[in-house]
Amino acid sequence: MTLAATLPLIVLLLMLLIGTPIAVALAGAGMLGIWLVTGDAAKVLGIISLAPYSSVADYALTTIPMFILMAYFSASSGLARDLYAAASAWLSHFKGGLAIATVFACGIFGAMSGASTAAASVMSKIAMPEMRRHGYSEELGAGAIGVGATLDILIPPSIAMVIYGIATQTSIGKLLIAGIVPGIVVGILLCVMIYVWVRVAPSHAPEAFRTPSAERWASLRRVWPSLLLIVLVLILLYSGVATTTEVGALGALLAAVIGAAFGRLDVPGSIDALKATLRTSAMIFLILIGATVFGYYMTLSRIPQTVVILVTEMNLNRWVVIIGIVVAYFVISMFMDEIPLLLLTLQLTFPLITSLGFDPVWFGVLSMMMVAMGLVFPPVGLLAFVVSATANVNLMKVYKGCSILMLAIVATTVLLMIFPQMALWLPATMR
Repeated sequence: MTLAATLPLIVLLLMLLIGTPIAVALAGAGMLGIWLVTGDAAKVLGIISLAPYSSVADYALTTIPMFILMAYFSASSGLARDLYAAASAWLSHFKGGLAIATVFACGIFGAMSGASTAAASVMSKIAMPEMRRHGYSEELGAGAIGVGATLDILIPPSIAMVIYGIATQTSIGKLLIAGIVPGIVVGILLCVMIYVWVRVAPSHAPEAFRTPSAERWASLRRVWPSLLLIVLVLILLYSGVATTTEVGALGALLAAVIGAAFGRLDVPGSIDALKATLRTSAMIFLILIGATVFGYYMTLSRIPQTVVILVTEMNLNRWVVIIGIVVAYFVISMFMDEIPLLLLTLQLTFPLITSLGFDPVWFGVLSMMMVAMGLVFPPVGLLAFVVSATANVNLMKVYKGCSILMLAIVATTVLLMIFPQMALWLPATMR
């Protein structure tokens, strides 16, 4: 490749290493690349004048703030606390039951939020004190929270899935539905891993205790509206009766109604949720704008086409290529959040995987699996930092717990590569 094609990539890497905001780094490297490729400053200015509007004017993008608002209404309403209380009441009689309850609560909360960092932060405040009180080790507790929070990336509504769908022009509805079965498999294997862990090393969890039957049934009264909301969202997505944007708007409205009906969501809480939604949405949209500018550079430099040609000429087995992409995603995800990672890499990887005949929906789910692993794996692991800071747990203990339980994600990834229908079966039955 020429200097004009490679220098912007080097500049982008250096800007990210020195801590430049992702949006600024993408836009800056893209502007440099466009100027180097075209030699026309007027062209750069023309693209900059159009990129902000063209990148965020897509109606599909309204899905993002709707799902984010649904997440913040759910968090402000204390629904996560109710979910954990119910799960722990029903699972406390198993050894390691509170850790397993944490996984269930993370998965269900993920179905109302779609944001892994939110789930990790909220569950760290709720579950960790309870597990400490009952004598659970910090490694097991932190691992259950960190890896459990990654379920939010797979289980709809997933913000990362929406971003993937918009970036690749893949059906968002099918992507969201495709994550259900792999997400359930990860959750089941994660529970099995916890059970095996506490049997092999009993010191990490106390003896089980049984919650009174009356208390167990009473716990369900607080969560059934949330479960109903989740079921409704999934049915609407699966049936195609409503668009993803309409589902997001309805989900946000119902989350607010449920919170208000139970007296958990007041006016100040609603205003805080709206403010947080604006901040988060603005951050995502700025990254999208930066990625659009960088995308112009990638198109003009023809780097994706060049990579496709090079790989084709090498006559590599397509599974060797996909394994290489999987490893690259895993490594990069250790240092970068899921949204900028997807926007940065998909411009290169998506043309390659489609040229090799891989299903874009399947690759979307596979990408989420890699991102999930990177979010909890050392040396960085964003969710590991969130759990460590929020739950006040030594980072090394968080890494230890997450590294053990992450084997559930690894196993599911292998199964997904061997049996692609894990992800493709449900979308194929949609209308």
